Amino acid sequence: MLGLGVALYFTLPLEPPWYAGPGVVSVLLAAAWLGRRHGYVLLVLLALLAIAAGFWAAQDRSNRVAGLVLEKRIGPVYLTGTIVNIETRPRGFRLSLREGEIPKRPRWRAPTLVRLTLRHSPEPPLVVGDRISLRAVLMPPAGPAAPGAYDFARAAWFKEIGAVGYAVSRAKVVAAADRTGLNLRIVEWRRNLAQHIRRQLPGTAGAVAAALMTGDRGAIPEAVLQDMRDAGLAHLLAISGLHVGLIAGWLFFTLRFLLALVPGLALRAPIKKWAAAAALLGAFAYMVLTGATVPTQRAFLMLALMMLAVMLDRVAISFRLLAWAAVAVLLWAPESLLSVSFQMSFAAVVGLTAIYENYGPVMVRWRSDGGRAKRFSLYLGAVLLTTLVASLATAPYALYHFNRAAMYGLAANLIAVPLTALWVMPCALAAFVLLPFGWEQLALVPMGYGIEAMLVVADTVAGWPGAVALVPAFSVWPLAVMTLGGLWLCLWRGRWRYGGVVAIVLGIVLAAHGDPPDILIDGRGKAMAARLDSGAILVAAPYRRKSITLDTWLRRWGRQDPVKDERVMRCDRLGCALVKHGHKVGFVRDARALEDDCRVADLVLSAVPVTFNCPSAKLVIDRFDLWRRGAIAVRWRNGEINVVGANDDRGDRPWSRPRGKP
Repeated sequence: MLGLGVALYFTLPLEPPWYAGPGVVSVLLAAAWLGRRHGYVLLVLLALLAIAAGFWAAQDRSNRVAGLVLEKRIGPVYLTGTIVNIETRPRGFRLSLREGEIPKRPRWRAPTLVRLTLRHSPEPPLVVGDRISLRAVLMPPAGPAAPGAYDFARAAWFKEIGAVGYAVSRAKVVAAADRTGLNLRIVEWRRNLAQHIRRQLPGTAGAVAAALMTGDRGAIPEAVLQDMRDAGLAHLLAISGLHVGLIAGWLFFTLRFLLALVPGLALRAPIKKWAAAAALLGAFAYMVLTGATVPTQRAFLMLALMMLAVMLDRVAISFRLLAWAAVAVLLWAPESLLSVSFQMSFAAVVGLTAIYENYGPVMVRWRSDGGRAKRFSLYLGAVLLTTLVASLATAPYALYHFNRAAMYGLAANLIAVPLTALWVMPCALAAFVLLPFGWEQLALVPMGYGIEAMLVVADTVAGWPGAVALVPAFSVWPLAVMTLGGLWLCLWRGRWRYGGVVAIVLGIVLAAHGDPPDILIDGRGKAMAARLDSGAILVAAPYRRKSITLDTWLRRWGRQDPVKDERVMRCDRLGCALVKHGHKVGFVRDARALEDDCRVADLVLSAVPVTFNCPSAKLVIDRFDLWRRGAIAVRWRNGEINVVGANDDRGDRPWSRPRGKP
């Protein structure tokens, strides 16, 4: 219910008044107090109160992070700001700057946070806290590349990012960092540790080791990341519940084992609780060291509740603990409900908790009654079951957000997950322990061998025929139906829980009957692409492999690569012409092409303003429409032209308002 309230806030077409959330919560609190003696009435009121609380939390969060967002593209301009984060990239760095100043602009008009790509390696190296000056091109955070696609502008709003861009000069330090602050020292130590690991363990293995130990994935080559995604192993590189749990688990069992070797302690002291407390501290240190991202905070919160339950002699894994963790995350960062990390991690944990609550006691009995061979077989079976359940639980979200499914992920995880759990992460923990003594090489070298084996698995599985299935994009409603069906299946007891299977099947059917667009044009009128009945994708802009917009379009169409067929789409400097479903489409880049297209085209898509009537056109979409509605999707249905803009469903919200001038 709390999540429904958060979702309700984000689906509104208009920003609600500030008193909407607290007002409704106050009314429902009063009503719940008055109806406290009526059981069913109180239950309904509490459910409504949870929805209102989620709505208020999201509204309050949006108001608290509100800041200036750049109105239009500017630059190159001189920018001065203080570095708050440095991310290593395969080609350069990405800097986040606060307290920005732009000449000829009042200080208060500078965006709260500016994120820049820096291609040049700075000399001397930059550190967090340095105040730097450089020339850069700045832009507002981009909206969705297509209707229903990922909304970076909304994500940037809640991260307080008011501008993005790239540097066109080297950064010059105008004021050195004050290195006395704890946060600065942690960030700098984290970056130095990542660099030290990559020096001690060169190559891709070192980049992956640095990612697992510090959360810095920027140095991992894109080809390796793609192999991991295609093999269904990308979750092994993102610091999440798996890694936090492994670090805490190895600390817990190792310390408990060592304490059990001392008979006096084992018989008289609560060594299990001591081990739980130590594991909790170790997990906290690991979270801080890896950057304390939202997924890591969520994983640590769930682990903290588990270890607290151990110390209080309560059940360590239950839906109650999972629910409290979800409540805490949604109240602290309501926008995380929309993130793929929140959805996939909680989906996986809900499914695993449901399975092991039902079959865990049986597996424990089997383990206690068997020998080594039976225990080893049970372990392999548990890994297989865990991978299968987690893969099925997260599949709808992977398909919705990434439009792809790793078909052999089960086989890859069956090898890579035990390899990570029993070899790679224990070596990482040993490296942390040995680091103060300068002996970390003893653990990093074997860790590198394990990582290389993991990468071999990823490369092999990704190369199998049909390793990746691409699916066209579908709307959020089938995902919502599948989510509610999965929750119904996992949370209820008794036979009626299987009604959730019906909802899941219904969601799959709805997703399979998606309606991909025939034509897409970006919000600036710079590029256009069309889908033929054969499934081929034609692009009307020069093909650029690194184009985020084109990659998004291809992914949402369920395609890997576009084709260019000049016989079907004729292009020149002024624009392009296309025949689609027997209708002529004109894509205008230059105003000189308008006169011809307006005489023959049924649909005119123009990157320039159209200030006169087009006699032949049933519909004209010009620069003003693109500025107002964002990226446009066009469909021909029953002879009619249907047009949907990316901004149509976003409403008039702080992060969705058109920036600058058309």
